[in-house]
Amino acid sequence: MGYLGTVWVALGVLLISKIWNLFNVLVWRPYAIRKWFAKQGISGPPYSFISGSLHEMKTLRMQASNTVLDTHSHDIIPRILPHHHKWASQYGEVFLYWQGTEPRLFMVEPEIAKDLFSNKTGFYVKQKMSPSIMALFGKGLVLSDGSDWQRHRKVVSPAFNLDKLKGMAKRMAVCTQSMVDGWKDQVLQANGQSKEIQINREFQALAADIIASTAFSASYSVGKEIFEAEKELFQRAAMIDFVIPGSQYLPTRWNLDTWKLEKKLRNRLKSIIEERLNSKDRNGSDSGYGDDLLGIMLGISESSKKHEDLKLSMDEIMDECKTFFFAGHETTANLLTWTMYLLSLYKEWQEKLREEVMKECGMEIPDADNLNKLKLVNLFLLEVLRLYCPVIELYRTTTKDTKLGDLMIPKNTTVAIPMVMIHRNKKYWGKDADEFNPMRFADGVARAATHPNAFLAFSTGPRACIGQNFTMLEAKTAVAMILQRFSLSLSPEYKHAPMNELTLQPQFGLPIILSMAR
Repeated sequence: MGYLGTVWVALGVLLISKIWNLFNVLVWRPYAIRKWFAKQGISGPPYSFISGSLHEMKTLRMQASNTVLDTHSHDIIPRILPHHHKWASQYGEVFLYWQGTEPRLFMVEPEIAKDLFSNKTGFYVKQKMSPSIMALFGKGLVLSDGSDWQRHRKVVSPAFNLDKLKGMAKRMAVCTQSMVDGWKDQVLQANGQSKEIQINREFQALAADIIASTAFSASYSVGKEIFEAEKELFQRAAMIDFVIPGSQYLPTRWNLDTWKLEKKLRNRLKSIIEERLNSKDRNGSDSGYGDDLLGIMLGISESSKKHEDLKLSMDEIMDECKTFFFAGHETTANLLTWTMYLLSLYKEWQEKLREEVMKECGMEIPDADNLNKLKLVNLFLLEVLRLYCPVIELYRTTTKDTKLGDLMIPKNTTVAIPMVMIHRNKKYWGKDADEFNPMRFADGVARAATHPNAFLAFSTGPRACIGQNFTMLEAKTAVAMILQRFSLSLSPEYKHAPMNELTLQPQFGLPIILSMAR
């Protein structure tokens, strides 16, 4: 056989291999996975070639987005997860569906969630993310696994100890003071009567300001470029349901714009980090890098000469900054938004919380010790997180065939845990699971439901959200300082339409009427 003949044979073998791989992904594996689960009594919506269950999901979402709920209704599942709502009623609490060609197993048991998130074998890892989400988070704590996650966790954890959080509380208060002063001016300009504002926008700006201050010791104006780039990446990520393998490398207009945004974000973060490093060099080696998140990470990385497992590269530090900026920003902004909605809806609770704030803080700017005494505020925020958890679902992908509960799950299957549905499951929360009742947390989170892991707002196990105390402290600061000064009412223009856009958000915003507290 001549040279050309050998080349043609090699090309033929390669082509056959590619065709077989494509056939396996698009046809054979979906068939085998469905048979695997059918033998265990698990069914679900049918698999459609390439698109899986996406067409039905999009249709149901579109229909749901055209509905508006009663203002007092907290039964939001049919609107934010209409496909899960329909399929759970058809196929039960465990079913198989398809995100394109990716098999997903829906499970709504707290015990399963505990096993999944607490497992240390490495059998369950974070699912593969779209390029837009990877650009948003990088490979920081949220998306890393195994030894990389352990190394990142060791470096980032010191930023969230009690002493550091107390220092951050002061910065949170300064940022919040600026916001409420602006509100006061608007109310006074309205002859001291009342002023309607889109409060979700205000909290987006406040959260960005606080993140810029606590992560980079910078003002919002410095962090604005980061915020705007991340916001656009977030919006792009929310639009994508399925990525054709390999398409992320093609120079399409979508990809070019995504790459441009990512480069802009990385360049801004890199300049902030390099400025901090240069400032340290100018001020002398004993001055430290600062007590914000960036300074703490740089300080620990510098000490990595003795502890190699604590070393982070420039790219890894940038990824952690991206993760902290986005995760902290979105979680808190949405938590505060839904808190204001519920405070406006339940005026008796608004008064209870205001009385507690005035008793413990008076009109003084609250510090961490004062905020720790706000027991009712804490219960209220926990109930907000139960009913309007910013993160709606979490996913893990199996790395090998493994047993979870009573099921054998094949390799490369993604398990979907919808926290927002577990939080409303009457089996664990009682007949009033869809009702607002902060006192259910009076004896602690573990005793609020019949299962100690039925509350998953910050996940559970060793990978529980590292920033949960930061988020709660920030939320308490804002709630206390707002209630010291203002009374809140829902605008008649408000439409109760929570939507799932990576995080839980009000589709038409949250207009709130502010008046000075008496």
